[in-house]
Amino acid sequence: MAAEEHSQREAFNTRLIRATTSTCPLTGAGVAPIYASSTFIFDNWEQGAGRFAGAQRGFVYTRVGNPTQQVFEQAMAVLEEGEAAVAFASGMGAIAAAVLTAARAGDHVVCPTTIYGSTFDLFHNYFRRLGVEVTAVPADDPAAWRAAVRPNTRVLYTETPANPTMVLTDLREFAALGREVGAVTIVDNTFASPYLQRPLTLGVDVVVHSATKYISGHGDVVAGVLVGREEFCLQARQGALKDLGAVISPFDAWLLTRGLKTLAVRMERQQANAGRVARFLAQHPKVTAVHYPGLDNFAQRDLADGQMDGPGAMLSFEVAGGRDAAAAALNRVRLCRLAVSLGDVTTLIQHPASMTHGSVPPQNREAMGISEGLIRLSVGLEDADDIIGDLEQALAAV
Repeated sequence: MAAEEHSQREAFNTRLIRATTSTCPLTGAGVAPIYASSTFIFDNWEQGAGRFAGAQRGFVYTRVGNPTQQVFEQAMAVLEEGEAAVAFASGMGAIAAAVLTAARAGDHVVCPTTIYGSTFDLFHNYFRRLGVEVTAVPADDPAAWRAAVRPNTRVLYTETPANPTMVLTDLREFAALGREVGAVTIVDNTFASPYLQRPLTLGVDVVVHSATKYISGHGDVVAGVLVGREEFCLQARQGALKDLGAVISPFDAWLLTRGLKTLAVRMERQQANAGRVARFLAQHPKVTAVHYPGLDNFAQRDLADGQMDGPGAMLSFEVAGGRDAAAAALNRVRLCRLAVSLGDVTTLIQHPASMTHGSVPPQNREAMGISEGLIRLSVGLEDADDIIGDLEQALAAV
C-alpha cells in the first residue's frame, strides 16, 4: 500500500471511530444511550410551535427524528462525506424516499438494467403507477445513459457494484451527466460501503444504503440510510419519511452505530477472504465464470481500481449445468449459510434467479446477466481455507 493510500485509510479509520463514539451530555457515559421515547416534551407553546415551524432546533416526535437516530445519521454523513443523512426502516425505504424526493408524476428516471430485484419492482411497477416514467440502460455503457436522457429526466439512479453481477457504473461520468442535464444522481453504495467507495466525493448527489448489510454487519438489523446535501435530506425527512413512515426504531439505530465501529476491520478481513475465494473459484473446472472486481480478468478492473479503495467481499459465479447444478451445490453447503442478504459476519450464499431476483420476469433477468446457474456469495469472517473447503465439497455435487 502506498504511503498516500495508507494515510487516507488511517484517516477513514480515525473518522469512523470518532463518528461512532459519542459521550452522553447528561451522564458522561462513553456510549450514547437509547432514547426509547415516541414523543418529546416542550417547555412552552412557543418552543413547540417553533420546532414544528423549523425555526427552533429540537426533537418533536420520533417519526421525524430522535437523538439515537441522530447519532447514527451524523456518523453516516461523516463517513460518506456528505452534509447530512436520514435513517429509514429499510434500504428500500431509503431508495423510495430518495427518488420520491427528487421526482414526481410526469418526470423521468434512468436506472440500470441490472438492479436488485425489489428495486426493479419499485421502479418498473410502483413508480410507473405513480406516473413516473422509467428507462433501463446497461450500467457500463455511458453512451446508453446519455441517449436515454429526456427533457423531463429528473433522476439518474444506479447501484455499483451491481447486484448480483458486480457490473460497475463509472461514477465520475455518471455524476457529470447528471450535472449536465440537471438530474439528481443517486447511488446505492450497499455492496462497497463507505469504507471502499464514497460516491459523493466523485460528484454524485445522493447515496443510499441498505444499512442491514455492511453498515450493521451482524445480521440483526433491517434498516436503510440516505446521505447527501442538507437541503435534500431535510426534504426527505419532512416529506417521504414523515408522510410514508418508514421509520427506524431507536434501538435499531443504536445497533447500527455499534456495528459501524468495526466496519473497517470487518471489510478488510472479508475482502481478503473474498480475494482468495474468487481465485479458487476461477480455477475450478465446474465454474464457468467468476464476477469479482479484484480478479485480473474482470472486464472493468481499471474502473474498479480508479473509483474504489478495494474490490469488496461480494462476488458471484456461474456453474455449468444451470439451475439443477446450482441447486445441487447449494443443497450441499455446510459452512456457508443458504440465505439472502449480505455483509454479515458469516458467509451467505444464494441463488438470485429463484430468490433475490425471482420476482423479475425471466426476459429481464436474462438482460441483467442473471443465468440459472449464477450463485451469489457474500464472503464472511470465517477462515478462508474453511470457506474454500466448503465450496469445494459443495461443487463436487455438481
